[in-house]
Amino acid sequence: MQLHDLTAIEAADDPATLPPLLGVPTAIKDLNLTKGIVTQLGSRVYTDNVSTLDDYIVESLREAGTISLGKTATPEFGLPCYTETDIGPPACTPWDPARSAGGSSGGAAAAVAGGFVPFAQGSDGGGSIRIPASACGLVGLKTSRGRVSKGPLDVDATWLAVLGPLARTVRDAAAFLDAVAAPGRVTPDPLPLPGEPFRIACDREPGRLRIGRFIEAPIESDVDPQVRDAWEQASRLLADLGHEVLDIDSPMPPDAVPAFETAWAVSATGAPVDPARESELRPLTRHLRERGRAISGPQYAGHRRARGVLTPGHRRDGAPARRAHPDVGPAAAADRLVRPGRRPGSGLRAADAIHPVHRRGERHRPAGHLAAAVPERRGPADRRDAGRTARRRATLLRLGAQLEAALP
Repeated sequence: MQLHDLTAIEAADDPATLPPLLGVPTAIKDLNLTKGIVTQLGSRVYTDNVSTLDDYIVESLREAGTISLGKTATPEFGLPCYTETDIGPPACTPWDPARSAGGSSGGAAAAVAGGFVPFAQGSDGGGSIRIPASACGLVGLKTSRGRVSKGPLDVDATWLAVLGPLARTVRDAAAFLDAVAAPGRVTPDPLPLPGEPFRIACDREPGRLRIGRFIEAPIESDVDPQVRDAWEQASRLLADLGHEVLDIDSPMPPDAVPAFETAWAVSATGAPVDPARESELRPLTRHLRERGRAISGPQYAGHRRARGVLTPGHRRDGAPARRAHPDVGPAAAADRLVRPGRRPGSGLRAADAIHPVHRRGERHRPAGHLAAAVPERRGPADRRDAGRTARRRATLLRLGAQLEAALP
């Protein structure tokens, strides 16, 4: 919504005809095009990039009546799982400004957790909504592929990333999703809308569910004791709510990490950069682009065959956020993520009903499955659940709302 729309709004005879999110403030991730506004993609090589068009999600949010207050920080081309750039300060969790807000939607998460906006748009290819949601104590919804259009331009050749909300409540996330769901916008693999709005689905009980859990890390690493305790607490809560919680083997195939690394490198090549300015990119970005350009067609096809993929590099050792990650090459992303932010002295306040925060559920993303982070109380870390939207699109939102209501 723009100021010049106010005359038409004031002249409306029936309030029911007004946009559903009239006047609600929001913010757009700096990876998404906004007409007439600089879109920097988190990079100094794009600091003068003023878009001549809107991404469809920007149009949808405007048509729903929201008012964008600006662009939110993202790391260069959205590649790392933290939000540090050469064009601004790092994004920090409001729960503890000495710690990172995660990434790549770290700016959006910080804006929502800090009360700047009630919800913000993010994107997620390897945890980029769910990681910041965990670090900032938010609901983060990684939508199913095709639920929200990425048009009119989409340079993601890997088909990893999707668009979705970060919000303080499940119902706010659902209201965002109602505003931007794909029908009416061009997308190569659209999903049909459910029979009722997502927000209304939150008012219905999910029924008794069978929920699988596992705790094994997909790469060799110990699980933090606080994470294990939170995982157990979440399991008990789900059981107390009447759900059947089962221990399952890790669904992560042995080639998951190499497959993701291949896709990650290819995705880094999507943003066009003047060869004369390649040296201005951050070291991690340069490394990934060089690796991506060297990947053959058969290698890339191999990643598409992999059934499970995760984001490497989640650590639990509490590095400070202020330039905590000297970006010196591939190790800059392959061996780090700060401990999710927490309220001083509170300990971890949430858990993961499927598997621990230590490895945040990215296995569900490449297959196009719905996944979400739902906070326990109002601290950081998360509970992640996954479901097949082809059969039960609203189940995850219903379960999230049930968990939210059960928490103090």
